[in-house]
Amino acid sequence: MTVDFNELLDAFEFVSSVGIGENTAFLCKETGKIYWHSDWADDVEEIPDIEDSEEYIRIPEKKELDLGKPLVLKFARHHLPDDSDRVLEIFSREGAYARFKDLLEHRHAIDRWYAFERKATEDALRAWCDDNDIEVSG
Repeated sequence: MTVDFNELLDAFEFVSSVGIGENTAFLCKETGKIYWHSDWADDVEEIPDIEDSEEYIRIPEKKELDLGKPLVLKFARHHLPDDSDRVLEIFSREGAYARFKDLLEHRHAIDRWYAFERKATEDALRAWCDDNDIEVSG
């Protein structure tokens, strides 16, 4: 079974788009079909019984792949070294991403951040696929 990487990436972004556990997605390892669920909307399709089934694997969230604060701090160390301490301070309080993006805009680094984040996300998701014996296309 091969899974289209863009579909997997869409599911990953869906799962990571809200609070932990509010959106979930499961991949059927036999068919490659992805099942989506949101606490905020009626399901379009019924999710099969996945309890104790090795046939299904839950799509991870951003934090599970270290794509949250650790990624931001890595970016700051490499691309904004003079602001590293400031970024660390920003992420010690609520509302960090909005303040971080304000700093990126001020430093004209927002495009670099988005490219860095996109590459890190793709790399981490492909590594997750390798770790779980999931073959991807695209």
